[in-house]
Amino acid sequence: MSRSETRQRSREPEVEWVPRTTLGKLVATNKIISMKEIYENGYRIQESGIIKKLLPGIKTEVIDVGIVQKQTTNGEYTRFKALVAAGDENGWLGIGQGKSKQMRIAIEKATSQAYLNVSPVKLGCGSWECRCDQKHSVPFKVRGRGGSVTVEIIPGPRGLGLVAGGNIKNLLKLAGLKDAWTKSKGSTNTMTSTSRAVLNCLRQTFSQG
Repeated sequence: MSRSETRQRSREPEVEWVPRTTLGKLVATNKIISMKEIYENGYRIQESGIIKKLLPGIKTEVIDVGIVQKQTTNGEYTRFKALVAAGDENGWLGIGQGKSKQMRIAIEKATSQAYLNVSPVKLGCGSWECRCDQKHSVPFKVRGRGGSVTVEIIPGPRGLGLVAGGNIKNLLKLAGLKDAWTKSKGSTNTMTSTSRAVLNCLRQTFSQG
């Protein structure tokens, strides 16, 4: 397949969303117009179309892909797995996993799951060096854990940037952070655990704030 064909395929319009749940119908008819309203009322999101409508600027990024092999009586069974993050770079982040015999389908499943797992992140400026009123970092130091991995995010002053490893940095950027220090412990090469640690860490901004 040529590059031009690949670009044309990437530009193909998505299938129109037809809501199936009560919440989806309320969102589609503009009776619910914000993610904040959904979160504050404790509604359960079961359709990725809800996220796409209320967060039109949301982006996705494939964080990790791999192969799962299992030996059975009929031979070796191989499946692909994918880890995808979704965020609007303005206070919302979700992470999802997917598995399938085809890599493309595994990524699609992980993407859909990431949309459904989107959670709010409270942005602010908790840096004693900065003390501004802009939402460029976290409001205070937070720590989260996923498996054997622990991640700590420390507020940074404006202009610092994101002091973090590649994948952690990408997750923080998707969430909307621009300046922060990070510390991590454990097997950070295991992206499933690392991404969960980051998400749990960022969720602390709301549960503690």
